[in-house]
Amino acid sequence: MNATTSRVTEIRYVGYGCPDIAAERDFYRDVWGLKHVGTHDGMEHFATEGSDELYVVRLRASEEKRVDIIALAADTRGDVDALFAKVEAAGCQIVFAPRELTSFGGGYGFRFFSADGLPFEVSSDVARGTSRPMLRWDGVPQKISHIVMHSPDHKAMTAFFVDVLGFRVSDWLGDFMSFLRCNEWHHRIAFLPGPPCLNHIAYDMLTVDDMMRGIARLRKKGTDIRWGPGRHTAGNNTFSYFTTPNGFAVEYTSELDSVDDATHEAKVHEPGPGVMDQWETGVGGPHTMPHPEADVALFQPAGV
Repeated sequence: MNATTSRVTEIRYVGYGCPDIAAERDFYRDVWGLKHVGTHDGMEHFATEGSDELYVVRLRASEEKRVDIIALAADTRGDVDALFAKVEAAGCQIVFAPRELTSFGGGYGFRFFSADGLPFEVSSDVARGTSRPMLRWDGVPQKISHIVMHSPDHKAMTAFFVDVLGFRVSDWLGDFMSFLRCNEWHHRIAFLPGPPCLNHIAYDMLTVDDMMRGIARLRKKGTDIRWGPGRHTAGNNTFSYFTTPNGFAVEYTSELDSVDDATHEAKVHEPGPGVMDQWETGVGGPHTMPHPEADVALFQPAGV
């Protein structure tokens, strides 16, 4: 595959280091609605019901709360090799070059740190899992929808994801939030200004009814909503935000726009209450979310 056409095509999983792994495990399995699919090298792996991605969350016991890895997909080994060449040429710190992976599900991939120090993996040929058709009112996640991160230079990080990893800009919110796609969906990655860290991980629900059913389940199990329910303008998706027992922000979302590459034109949405939330009925707001702080493990590989 030519390096100019090789690109990231999807999100695989996010790996977390957790001081209280038992509470985080119980949350994802019993509250959030994921299925436990395996323990490997002492780490717990969880998948969604609606996707055959082998797992979307990996939990590791750690003394400190940290992001261990953000794993992205490429279609072929040739794409992995071509993307590695571009990442290396961009001056990123390499954790390891393309090789056979020993993580759960195997595959072929490489790891690197972004210029901000957050850890990424790009892989292909990872084993697939099982999935089932989702039904209205299931109220559990179908798949990971998108990942939002902070960066001290969010415009440079946006350019890196576009020029090196092959993402495309779908929209901006003012000049401070970029929405990037790597397939038909309006955004899979987004960037905000701030210290280098994860903002939140969003999960697609089949319908807005499923999102509301999920909100109800979380409330009954002791996890109340931090912000929402509402509907954003960029991407037109519904939203509801929560925090996990270890303090990571997560989102249920639905009805994210599908984008036609041939006709879509990126635009700038002017910030305002009716743009952040078109319904203007949700509780809370961005100020109720965890305050962004630099990840404690920048440029420190988890080693697994």
